[in-house]
Amino acid sequence: MTPLLELDKINSFYGPVQVHFELSLSVPEGKIVCLLGGNASGKSTTMKIILGLLKPRSGTVRFAGEVITGEATPRIIRRGIASVPEARRLFAAMTVRENLLMGAYVRADRQAVAGDLDRVLTLFPRLAERLTQRAGTLSGGEQQMVAMARALMGRPKLICMDEPTMGLSPLFVDRVLELIAAINREGVSVFMVEQNASLALAIAHEGYVLQAGRIVLSGPAASLLRDPRIRDAYLGGAAAA
Repeated sequence: MTPLLELDKINSFYGPVQVHFELSLSVPEGKIVCLLGGNASGKSTTMKIILGLLKPRSGTVRFAGEVITGEATPRIIRRGIASVPEARRLFAAMTVRENLLMGAYVRADRQAVAGDLDRVLTLFPRLAERLTQRAGTLSGGEQQMVAMARALMGRPKLICMDEPTMGLSPLFVDRVLELIAAINREGVSVFMVEQNASLALAIAHEGYVLQAGRIVLSGPAASLLRDPRIRDAYLGGAAAA
């Protein structure tokens, strides 16, 4: 079966510094896949390549069976890939409602957007209570919920999440992970970059461990969760992130 997303033998650079070395991974349709690794392992650069923010020196990115390597980011988004970026990057002066509607800006089916907003607010009831509140006044966990709900408003096939639990209180970490699993149950595939192995693998179907730009471990999440090499793989890595 063709994966929904596939990276095949990616080699990437920042100037003369090589970040990825023959990186290959895939996201099956309907699954949660996590990419784990410590700081400076190349995780965030992987996300940039998927979203078209960085073109690899060599290798291929495919989405739904079509090559998207080096395509412009807006075109990639229109194909059905949404992003929940690190640090959320909301429009702080705009209301929660306005931020959510920004997630649907590429859609032409304007009449269906209102219905999707209702559906998203059912999944994120906390946001329904804060629709008219400025996004910049929300807590970190609430802002993360807005970023996730905004991504859903584009009706994506795949959501890419960069460090979704970073900087959150333990209470909100658990809630955000529950919401990621709920989004997946709605039929949306998820690719998430994370440092916290135990949390990510607890909700993922498959996982990869990145060390210094190379995949050093991969397999079913449950198997990786039990693998004693996870800690060793985490602590390595000196390539650019």
